Parts: sequence; C-alpha cells; structure tokens
Amino acid sequence: MNNLNYDSQNGSQEIDNFNLNSNPQPDKVHNPNWKKPLTYLGCMLVGAGIAAIAMRPLSNNSLLPQPFLSAQGAKATQPSTNPATSDNLNFITTVVNQTGPAVVRIDSTQTVKNPQASVFNDPLFQQFFGSEFPKVPSNETVHGIGSGFIINSNGEIITNAHVVHGVKTVTVTLKDGRTFKGKVMGSDPVTDVAVVKISANNLPTASLGNSEQLQPGQWVIAIGNPLGLDNTVTQGIVSATGRSSSQVGMQDERVNYIQTDAAINPGNSGGPLLNTDGQVIGMNTAIIKDTQGLGFAIPINTAKTIANQIIATGKVEHPYLGIQMLTLTPEVKQELNSDPNSPINVNESQGVLVVKVIPSSPAARGGLRAGDVIEKANNEAVDNSNELQQIVNSTSIGSNLQLQIHRQGKTINMSLQAGVLPTTNDSQD
Repeated sequence: MNNLNYDSQNGSQEIDNFNLNSNPQPDKVHNPNWKKPLTYLGCMLVGAGIAAIAMRPLSNNSLLPQPFLSAQGAKATQPSTNPATSDNLNFITTVVNQTGPAVVRIDSTQTVKNPQASVFNDPLFQQFFGSEFPKVPSNETVHGIGSGFIINSNGEIITNAHVVHGVKTVTVTLKDGRTFKGKVMGSDPVTDVAVVKISANNLPTASLGNSEQLQPGQWVIAIGNPLGLDNTVTQGIVSATGRSSSQVGMQDERVNYIQTDAAINPGNSGGPLLNTDGQVIGMNTAIIKDTQGLGFAIPINTAKTIANQIIATGKVEHPYLGIQMLTLTPEVKQELNSDPNSPINVNESQGVLVVKVIPSSPAARGGLRAGDVIEKANNEAVDNSNELQQIVNSTSIGSNLQLQIHRQGKTINMSLQAGVLPTTNDSQD
C-alpha cells in the first residue's frame, strides 16, 4: 500500500471493488520498530480472501503533527451555550475529564525472525568477510504501542486489530497508572477491530454514541498515546463521513470511514474519537502520509457491531460473493474496449462490471460471469462498487442476494446465496 500507515506504533478484509483510478493512500501508523510484510491489492475480491496488512515503518519526518490541546492546558472560561466558539474550550476539558479515565494504553511485545540473519549468518558470507561481522541473532523482539477504550466495567476494551496483530496477550495501562495483563479475545482484519479483556471490575467506561448521526463540521476530540506521550488530547472537526475504503486507499477493508482533521499520530490507533457530549463516535485508525488534517476513524456503530460478535463468539463472519469488480464509467469503458489485450468488451457505461469470478465461490455457483454488468442488487440500483459492497455487507450469510445484470445485450435476473468470507486471523485461537 503506497503511503498507508496505521496510526498505532504497532503494527483486511475484502472489499468488493477494483479501482483503476489513483487515490492518495492512507497510512496506518505504527511503531517504527515493527517490521511486517505489506500486501497491497489493486483489485478487491468480493470475498475472495483477506490480504494480510502489515504496517510500514513511518519516520518522524513523514508525520506532520498538529498542535494538541491537553486537558491540563485547557484554559478555564465561563460556560457558553455554543461550546465551539473560539474563546471557549471548556467543553474539551469536560469531555476529557468524563471519558479520559476509560482510555488505555496498549503495549505489545512480539518475537519475529530477523530478516538480516539469513544473509549475515550464511557460511559463504562468513567465509568471505571472516570475523569482521559478528553473528546476527536469528530472532528479535519488537514492541508496539497503541490505544484503546473500555466499554464494559468488567474489563472489555475495544482497539484496532493491527494494534494486537500477531500477539495473544498485551499489557494494558490505565490513566490512573494501574497495569494489567490483557488477553486478545479476537480481532477482525476486515474492519480492523479487536477486543482485549483484562481481569478487573468497576472500571471507568466510555459512553458509545451513534455514528449514523454525524455530520461534517461537528466538533470532535481524540484521546490516545501518540509516540508514547500518554493521555494526549487533540481536537478538530468531522471533515467528511462515508469515505469508502477504496476512496482512502484501503481497498482491503470493509469500512466507510469518518474523516477528521483532529491530529492523529503513531500510537493513537484504537483510541476514541469523541463528540462534544463525550460519547465515542469513532475509533482512530489511519492518516494520510505527508499531510496534515487527513485522519480517519472507524465509525463506532461498525466497531460496536464487530466487538459484540467477538465477545459473543470470538470471531467475526462476513458475507461473501467471490468476485473482482470495478465501477463502470464511460472512461473505464473506453479504456477496456481500446485495450487489445483486454478479455472484456463492454457496451454499458454505468453499473458495476464483474472483472473476475472466483472459482467455487457463491458467485460462480450462482452463474455470474466475468463481463457481466450488475445494475441492481435487491432491487436497488447500483452505480458504483461501493454501493454494491454495502448491500453485500448488509446481506445475512446464507440468505439470497437478488441481482439484475446485463449480459451481451440481455437483462438477466439471478439469485446468489451469500457465503462466508474466507479469512485467516492469527490473533485468534
């Protein structure tokens, strides 16, 4: 993923989209010490499998932090009926005092293979250079820092899946200084949501809001542990809602993100994005590299739904069709039809083009073919791949999805039974 960094100092999902256009790539920010592989999918498999996302190291030079306001630095003023006025920041202090104790720091430790060991410890290398180069350890210990927030007084914590990637246990530190060993109950790379459990009672909890009610321009507050600076507070606004995974360059995830200009940096991953009432309306997860004011959060409604599944069953299942697709436009049509090597020739200029059907998938069993143009799903017109993906996401596994397609000048109606998205999650047992 070009320029994609998670906003944790630590280190997918399947999106039904195949985008020919170039978009700025977000960076999920992580610990520069983590060295993990990165897989980028140019085209999205509607349930064709999950790409493993690893967080690429991010240098300090690529981070453009914005000034942040700490609760201690908030200037006391008289209450105002409009908390967003420039001379009144008391609402930030109120929110921080209300929700701050429920925000935690998550530290993880992992032993990984040292990629340099195989080279420097090779007998031929040692014979050539002699004792000038000491032996390199075959394994190394890497550390990650992220954030999270307590949703249940018995110790259930929501964080990002990439914060706990590859580990079973973590260290959780509360704002009051108490430290606990946390168990990873499960994680879902498709939405980048995970749940950690600590053994404690009567813990402070964060109140969860409704992300469906968000509108651009609303004030928001972020709390987290960027770059190891615990309990850091930043503020901004909701810049936009409904940013699809493909729009922000994270094609391997199924999320419609909240865009915010509140400062988000490495270590903020998994921390809450709050409204002026102190309710969590999002979970901070990514930034655009080499920019300011382009941060992204997972809507809390999505995070809550996934977290509840993890708490109940330890895993998450997503509906799956098994196609590669792209949004059909006049420009895409012209590009495909003018390419002598293209196996697909289309007459339509609108809809969702099926680029490939995965063998033995629900789409293959239902009779869908490469070159088909999907015009409707469950009687709803679909003009782009994101709209179709959202309809697929809302389809229950095992239920039928009704499609209207255009094939070689004919309109065909077909029914596909949604399957379970194949996935591998190394954070679960």
